[in-house]
Amino acid sequence: MLLQDTAPSTTEPQSESCDVLVIGGGPAGSTIAALLAQQGRNVVLTEKVHHPRFHIGESLLPGNVALFERLGVRDQVEEMGMPKWGIEFVSPDHEHSSLIEFADAWDKSMPSAWQVRRSDLDEMLFRNAAKHGAQTLEGCRVRDVQFDADGATVQAETDDGALRSWRTRFVVDASGRDTLLANKLRCKEKSKEHNSTALFGHFTNAERLEGRLEGNISICWFAHGWFWFIPLADGTTSVGAVCWAYYLKSRTKPLKEFFEDTIALCPVLVKRLKNATLVDETVHATGNFSYSATHCSGDRYLLLGDAYTFIDPMFSSGVYLAMRSAFEGADVIAAALDRPAEAARARQAFEVMMQKGPREYSWFIYRVTNPTIREMFMAPINPFRVKEALLSLLAGDIYGKTPIWTSLRILKGIYYLISLKNIRRTYNGWRRHHFNIREMGQLEGETIMKTK
Repeated sequence: MLLQDTAPSTTEPQSESCDVLVIGGGPAGSTIAALLAQQGRNVVLTEKVHHPRFHIGESLLPGNVALFERLGVRDQVEEMGMPKWGIEFVSPDHEHSSLIEFADAWDKSMPSAWQVRRSDLDEMLFRNAAKHGAQTLEGCRVRDVQFDADGATVQAETDDGALRSWRTRFVVDASGRDTLLANKLRCKEKSKEHNSTALFGHFTNAERLEGRLEGNISICWFAHGWFWFIPLADGTTSVGAVCWAYYLKSRTKPLKEFFEDTIALCPVLVKRLKNATLVDETVHATGNFSYSATHCSGDRYLLLGDAYTFIDPMFSSGVYLAMRSAFEGADVIAAALDRPAEAARARQAFEVMMQKGPREYSWFIYRVTNPTIREMFMAPINPFRVKEALLSLLAGDIYGKTPIWTSLRILKGIYYLISLKNIRRTYNGWRRHHFNIREMGQLEGETIMKTK
């Protein structure tokens, strides 16, 4: 099977060899490269651009903490990060805000996480992979992958136009929303339940919460979606609007002015940004379409993180799910290369694990515009420990032994009962959701536009 991005060069490069070639130097790719190198394997990690590079997704989950500890980088993350103890929810339909803390989750040992600049975090993880023995290459874009019974041939192009080729036993696609293998295998499917875009920028001198709550993320609903407000340790604050595609398509003015008009629709942000300055006068806009591949593993490959699936970032699960997939994926590769008789079972378990996180988060994300769910976040209650279970989910405590699932099923049952009791409101919310996710042409892409 030939996976080809561009026409092959007439000059074929001399092929090198490795045990595993990893495509993409973000959290998923750098994590699995470090783990595989620690196993003593010959690992090549390619990244299409150079670190540090801009990336969104700056809010981490308490579930990340144990993964950083296992990688031996917790102290570095703590040094660069802003402590995050919980989440603030702000609704235009309520006079109060809702403050919830991870310390109130079922497992009290996961009380906090951090907000980080992704350029700093991603570069640190990339350098950590090199420290553990992976060969790391920046400015190296993979173009072709050709599989056969014994492994794969991978061709890449460097910044200076030179071609490189590797013969490898296994390929890991951690290319993020480039979704290299999913595109070439034609196994990528858009979500029919969600369709959103995002525009965002960084501000100085924004008004934050006070005291230990300063680093909390704020989630603020508005008429066309929701805002994030993420304080960073260097004094800047990341502010972004995740909005339905139709709203961004309605833009008739420069992006910066459109972003300012969007912020004006959220009174709490107007107040917090009253004396703030947009860094470099730069606003980004990006396609945020949710998608998933039909599968995430094959005999000689794995798809990790966003290369497999991308969901709305409302609950900040992206980095956690990416790194978790890397830890589990390293075990699958060990089975494939060292214990072939166990490989099929390992892959099957990996597929189940990869589906679980996005499924559990998406149940809430797809209903987040429904008034019933909004009420649950704005006035959380704890019968049968449902609040503790929900906080555990938001903390990323979904793969361990914490017994949250019965309580989460009860929480969903409460949602359905309230929805039935308020059937007209529920129906109107359902109609509004399906109106919002209608197709509005092609906006998909890592970066649609950037303006200064």
